[in-house]
Amino acid sequence: MKLSTLKPAPGSRQTVKRLGRGVGSGLGKTSGKGHKGQKARSGGGKGPYFEGGQTPLQRRLPKRGFTNIFKKEFAILNVCQLEDRFEAGATVTPESLIECGLLKNVQDGIRILGKGELTKALNVKVQGFSKTAEEKITAAGGSIEVI
Repeated sequence: MKLSTLKPAPGSRQTVKRLGRGVGSGLGKTSGKGHKGQKARSGGGKGPYFEGGQTPLQRRLPKRGFTNIFKKEFAILNVCQLEDRFEAGATVTPESLIECGLLKNVQDGIRILGKGELTKALNVKVQGFSKTAEEKITAAGGSIEVI
């Protein structure tokens, strides 16, 4: 193999269309755009939502609702997930939950829900609990603390 024999792979390179370079090229004068009109202009043409002059769908439909900027986005865990990952007597905190791989990131806090069974006594310190989760954790001999 020699440096002078190297060629790009077939089909990987395309020749550039040379527009407006004389009548003989076939793409001279109007450069393949025809005569006048919106499509012949620079930046001409209709947008993706143009419906032929009819009022576009996104303007026909009513606006509804709003986005509450004060809404808190809690990461949710169930007590059955704590059962699998922690030993009896362990303290469950947001840092320990991230460390053991149950959560990747915590937005506004963590809320524990009551799905599943809990047999180990755990000391859980997070931002929120459901009533069933509180009952299951305390019934198993653990403690809860809202931080």
